[in-house]
Amino acid sequence: MERTLVFVKPDGVKRGLVGKILARFEEKGIKLVALRQLEMDAELCDKHYIEHVEQPFYPNLKAYILSGPIVAMVLEAEKVVSMVRLMVGATDAAEAAPGTLRGDFAISKSENIVHASDSVASANREIANFFE
Repeated sequence: MERTLVFVKPDGVKRGLVGKILARFEEKGIKLVALRQLEMDAELCDKHYIEHVEQPFYPNLKAYILSGPIVAMVLEAEKVVSMVRLMVGATDAAEAAPGTLRGDFAISKSENIVHASDSVASANREIANFFE
């Protein structure tokens, strides 16, 4: 079995979409292993988005992620990383296919509802950041 980290970003939490998002994963047969609501601090945000810290878009991303609570979850299934990435959809809401989480719920590229690990290695690192 493989595990991945997903978190509902502040816009998704504010809009009350946590249950709908979790339900999509459970309906697919993906097992929920851990769940917690938290407010990221600057240190955790920089640690999580380490590959983006030097990018020009990062200050806006950081401000957005720190703007409210997130709901982080660990999901488990065979090939869960790739399965979840397909379910999440393209980063830009305008390019996300209908039926994906971003295609159905996101309103922009910057406020795109959910984060999902992009590889098994990233998932392992990210899970350790959010769940001890």
